[in-house]
Amino acid sequence: MRELFEPLSAGKLELRNRLVMAPMTRSRAGADGTVTGLTAEYYRQRAGAGLIITEGTQPSVRGQGYILTPGLHSDEQVAAWRAVTDAVHDEGGAIFAQLMHAGRVGHPVLYPDGGLPLGPSPIASGDRLYTPDGMLDHPVPQEMTLDDIARAVEEFAAAARNAVAAGFDGVELHGANGYLIQQFLADGSNVRTDAYGGTVENRVRFAVEAVRAAADAIGPERVGLRVSPGGTSSGVSESDTPELYSALVAGLAPLGLAYLHVMEELNRDMTRRIRAEWPGTLILNPHPTPESFPARPEEGAEALREGVADAIALGQLWLANPDLPARIKAGGRYNEADRSTFYGGDHRGYTDYPALP
Repeated sequence: MRELFEPLSAGKLELRNRLVMAPMTRSRAGADGTVTGLTAEYYRQRAGAGLIITEGTQPSVRGQGYILTPGLHSDEQVAAWRAVTDAVHDEGGAIFAQLMHAGRVGHPVLYPDGGLPLGPSPIASGDRLYTPDGMLDHPVPQEMTLDDIARAVEEFAAAARNAVAAGFDGVELHGANGYLIQQFLADGSNVRTDAYGGTVENRVRFAVEAVRAAADAIGPERVGLRVSPGGTSSGVSESDTPELYSALVAGLAPLGLAYLHVMEELNRDMTRRIRAEWPGTLILNPHPTPESFPARPEEGAEALREGVADAIALGQLWLANPDLPARIKAGGRYNEADRSTFYGGDHRGYTDYPALP
């Protein structure tokens, strides 16, 4: 699988290999959205990745969707992240912050003012929020006004500037998994009749504006976008996925971004279509087969050989194997991820997975 270990240029970054650590929520931040020294150690251990993409990080107070997730909208949060980026860079690694505005996937208990989460339309996700006091239904969100939309776009730009101040090499906007950007893309969650709803050209407008704002703030070579074409997380639904993502790619292509990150939800044909239309670097989070869950390096190497991707993002394998490149070169013997420690807790299931001797 030597393809995985070839260097790669992404924007102005020179990646040591084509193994990307996918973003994974771990819910170990403080109540104020600051990360800890434990988080710095977690990412330091995995600095052998060509690129680390952090867990989803809220760009604003109203962007939060889960408890104990980190932010990039306060001076304290920026200062805390600096320890993480320093730790990764000291090991020769590269790290992007994933900026995730959860949109309607939120709840008033997360916000100091007890207000409603925001969404493109007043349609509830149908999902629930975990809290220490039990599960809570997501409410019907407050439909975003044009001023709300403009504010959210600026929040992405401000968080991108904060990320650079914290030492990150760049940012990835989360446009996948049913969060705010995909809520605008998907006609099941966006029934607006203004310039941000209706046609595919209108529904991609928010995504393009948010990405452009971040690119203008810190440079397009420092910005990526993650998408999940056809994904149905948190109740989103797309009736026109091929046309929708063709329009999105057309809107993004002129910006000169570092990469487009595709979380493969449908069959490989959709990925091939995006690959044919996207002129820049493409990171693929491959869809595993039922026989090989989670996705394995072999599937990634195959995608690289086919030319459908330039780099491969893996999740659970990185979570459980901090020395993943060494294990791949050794032909396997992978640690299995402990699902009971995925979200919240202490060092157990976080920084205590063993490396090869």
